[in-house]
Amino acid sequence: MAIRESRFRRRLKLALVYIALLIITGITIYPIVQIFGISLRPADQLFSTSLSIIPEGATFEAYDKVLFQKDFFTWLRNSSIVTLAVSLLGVSLASTAGYAFSRFRFRGKKAGMVAVLVTQMFPATMLLLPLYVIMKKLALVDTLFGLIISYTATALPFCIWMMKGYYDTIPVDLEEAALIDGTTPVGAFARVTLPLAAPALVITALFSFITGWSEFIVARVLINTTDLYTLPLGLESLSSTFQTEWANYAAGSILVSIPAVILFLILSRYLISGLTLGGVKG
Repeated sequence: MAIRESRFRRRLKLALVYIALLIITGITIYPIVQIFGISLRPADQLFSTSLSIIPEGATFEAYDKVLFQKDFFTWLRNSSIVTLAVSLLGVSLASTAGYAFSRFRFRGKKAGMVAVLVTQMFPATMLLLPLYVIMKKLALVDTLFGLIISYTATALPFCIWMMKGYYDTIPVDLEEAALIDGTTPVGAFARVTLPLAAPALVITALFSFITGWSEFIVARVLINTTDLYTLPLGLESLSSTFQTEWANYAAGSILVSIPAVILFLILSRYLISGLTLGGVKG
């Protein structure tokens, strides 16, 4: 009897866990499904308060308008340029800086790591004024290059700290063995340490991608020319003081989220190991 009761309790606990996960998943997915439903509304139902997932007279007209009647592909081009550059710079700089903090001893190492950590304690809005002043003096306001530099500077502190923590989990003996075999320190880093740090590099690239793809506040301050609008700025331009194109706005939101979702699915196998091992030491 005791064994049966123990099995029953385990199964009951497992069932409760699954039910809780299903409820949480439903709560998480419902807003996305609702936005998709809004994007299908015909023009005469834009201000409807109905919560039905598939509205009456559903149409893909909003997607057609966003893709072919708005400057969506211009926004997509600008966001792709910025995101690709931020991802490459983020991975390149964070991988080398994190390695330096992890492997070498130099004056100011602890102060540097503390400074990197402290920068994460302040919200991005506090950086807007000094960032704008710096970009103004460098003549980089209203340029994609200025936006790339700003996003890279924003993403780097977290990426450096995470890469440093991940490098700490990789034994130094592997690099020493490579040096004994005749390779150079740079060769040991490139051929041994860097491949082993692939999960952390994926997390760094993904964080940099999200920073460049979805950031709005900094872009709103630095970019004024409509031809340089990124996707968040383009979506924001669909709303106005007197009227908001809700169906178009919802359709654009769905379209913008697709690349990020696809990237998460492709890189999902690296995410767990990258996030857990990278946070063990630091």
